[in-house]
Amino acid sequence: MKSYRKEISFNIPTRRGLVNITRDVQNSINESGIKEGIVLVNAMHITASVFINDDESGLHHDFEVWLEKLAPEKPYHQYQHNGFEDNADAHIKRTIMGREVVCAITNGKLDFGPWEQIFYFEFDGKRTKRVLIKIIGE
Repeated sequence: MKSYRKEISFNIPTRRGLVNITRDVQNSINESGIKEGIVLVNAMHITASVFINDDESGLHHDFEVWLEKLAPEKPYHQYQHNGFEDNADAHIKRTIMGREVVCAITNGKLDFGPWEQIFYFEFDGKRTKRVLIKIIGE
């Protein structure tokens, strides 16, 4: 059994932003040479998420609106965590959307349904953040 580790970095210029990272993950699988196994994709920061869904702009907008209703950014004073960074809402949004995904690799490819894509969702951007890609298999 082999393993392969890679980090990819993002610097989202706005507080929140969504990036399709499916191609980055598949490129990492190609680099690894692993044909059968699993890949873990993990947001390495507690104010960002990795999840799988459809790559459709209306859905992306709906996520943003829905999350803002559940954990509004402002007023900052509504959260006890706020003070230094005013990012309590980002921590909550990350918990709702999830930390990581684990995907099957078959014949060297992500073994996905027809619309599945992997996304990185930043909730407290404007600085460099990382995603871990860990591949295990043969």
